[in-house]
Amino acid sequence: MNGKDILSKFKQDLTTYSPEQLRSIPEKGVWSIGQMYDHIIVVAHEYLDQAAVCSEAQEQGHLEKTLAGKELFHTKGFPPIKIRLPDEMNAPPNNSDSQEELIDRMEKLIQRLEYWESQVDEIHPERKAKHGGFGWLNAGEWLNLVEMHSRHHLRQKEELESYLE
Repeated sequence: MNGKDILSKFKQDLTTYSPEQLRSIPEKGVWSIGQMYDHIIVVAHEYLDQAAVCSEAQEQGHLEKTLAGKELFHTKGFPPIKIRLPDEMNAPPNNSDSQEELIDRMEKLIQRLEYWESQVDEIHPERKAKHGGFGWLNAGEWLNLVEMHSRHHLRQKEELESYLE
């Protein structure tokens, strides 16, 4: 599956939740399904913003990934564990969007991803932008990160759906 396929699946699945199911927080410290969707959308846009930065950057061949970045791209995905960011970076995602608003936001995200997928081959791979944990990534790697991050949340989606049963 590519990034568009995963995001399209998330978008399609949105139609199966009631408003209550979208906003229900199953227990303290656990996100609602709507919050998970908000997080995926916000982070994917941040990654696409960085692909845009790469399109304007100067070519610099000596900029490398961190060890964590090398491992992430070597394994082609995040490890199958829950990842908690430091508290200052871990504000709870928005929990107020309706099903229709989330579907619209997902559609706009998919369109934006398609645009950058159509542009990425024209962006020299030595044009990079820095990720705080993974080091220097080129536009193609930022697009791959959209897919890897979204795929990582499929496990969380299953867990959150189990609370609905």
